[in-house]
Amino acid sequence: MPENKLEMIVGIDHFVLTVASLEATCAFYQRVLGFERIDTPGRPTALAFGNQKINVHEVRRTFEPKAKVPTPGSGDFCLITERPLDEIRARLDANGVMLELGPVERIGARGPMMSVYFRDPDDNLVEVSEYRY
Repeated sequence: MPENKLEMIVGIDHFVLTVASLEATCAFYQRVLGFERIDTPGRPTALAFGNQKINVHEVRRTFEPKAKVPTPGSGDFCLITERPLDEIRARLDANGVMLELGPVERIGARGPMMSVYFRDPDDNLVEVSEYRY
């Protein structure tokens, strides 16, 4: 690969989760991970963090265009933290969120990291990772 190649894609702006309950999902991410809920008339509800967001579509109340078969619980994604994973684990414990796995070593897009896994109210698999460099 040439060293001076132009990157076609440089990041992720947002992704969409289809959920059974908009209220339960938003409350979970606000309480557990400190996301900001944004409601704009005529647009999907968003959960903002850093300079990214998750748009939240309630099943049977989705926005066009959408995934071909939007289904609650089909998400599996990784979020990056700059806080120690022990702090994330403590926050999960304090909110009654069961750890699915971790901490475990993984290789992310930028290299080695430590990860913990848990599930949200729709059973989406959420990975929170801390890069160790």
